[in-house]
Amino acid sequence: MRTDISIVVVGSGIVGASAAYHLSLVGAAVTLVDRPAAGEATAAGAGILCPWVDHEGEGDWYRLALDGTRYYDRLMESLAEDGEHDAGHTRTGALLVADRPDELGGLESLLRSRRAAAPDMGSVSAVDRPEDLFPPLRPGLAALHIEGPARVDGRAVRDALLRAAAGRGARTVTGTASFTASGALLVDGSPLAADAVVVAAGAWAGELCGPLGLEVAVGARRGQIAHTELPGADTSGWPIVLPRRGPYMLGFPGSRVVLGATVEDAGFDARVTAGGIGEVLATGVELAPGLAAATLLETRVGLRPVTSDGLPLIGPLTGGVVLATGLSAYGLTAGPYAGLLAAHLALGEATPSDVSAFSPHRPVADHDG
Repeated sequence: MRTDISIVVVGSGIVGASAAYHLSLVGAAVTLVDRPAAGEATAAGAGILCPWVDHEGEGDWYRLALDGTRYYDRLMESLAEDGEHDAGHTRTGALLVADRPDELGGLESLLRSRRAAAPDMGSVSAVDRPEDLFPPLRPGLAALHIEGPARVDGRAVRDALLRAAAGRGARTVTGTASFTASGALLVDGSPLAADAVVVAAGAWAGELCGPLGLEVAVGARRGQIAHTELPGADTSGWPIVLPRRGPYMLGFPGSRVVLGATVEDAGFDARVTAGGIGEVLATGVELAPGLAAATLLETRVGLRPVTSDGLPLIGPLTGGVVLATGLSAYGLTAGPYAGLLAAHLALGEATPSDVSAFSPHRPVADHDG
């Protein structure tokens, strides 16, 4: 147990919550600095765990997404031991849909090429009537069903991690963190001493680390999503829908169906816009006419942290500061695992997988988002 070390985690999204939890597991003295801000990505993430369909030709990203997806089972077991038995992770499978079967040919080849090394993908099979599995869908669509994908409720996972960390002694301080040029950490202008600092501040990490004199080239990309309700429908077991064109869709308990997301280089503008949500709803109803009568419950917007080369930033930054950000649209896929990696780095330990490709010191052009 590492009771001899104190670590501050800046950021209470899923990466920071995971880092705080894993540090608390080994007995470190953990302080989490939380500054509520509009556009927090974790709260607006849809929660799709299906790494096998993305990152073709991107070995490092695919490996991280795969590790992140696989880590959830172990994390859920650990959280259950801390009394968190309903942490928002459910295996539902996924439907890949398109207008014509030939549009799915390349994707099917990719999945089958990855299947031997990824048995957790489960079976991959053609589906004649995808609307039988996801009733609002337009009849006549071509579809492939993948057995292994899961959905997560990002807020539920984050909150479970934070509660479990608090139960193990982690404390939370609400305020704005900043660094001095000498590397000292301040919260609302007052010093906060620590042996190490994990910066898990998402798209705001560059602003936070600026005074250290090291450029953190991360920007914000806006994603808007819509939450709808289909009264009377049991949507809890519906598969995730991943179309070749149009918004993804997934069901949650409570007759809820989520559609999204826009991809907008809008900087730190965290507004929900008529154009953005209008596009999501219009294209969603075109694909799934059964949602036309759904109730619009709420809209959410997340500012996803992105880098210009597309890879996340995970690794030591300087003088006891560890950076973990830049997961883009895959924050809920890889976030808990990235938090685990950051915890190991803050403790000065070897990480369970190689993070050299994600070094904050690799050449990355400034992101103008």
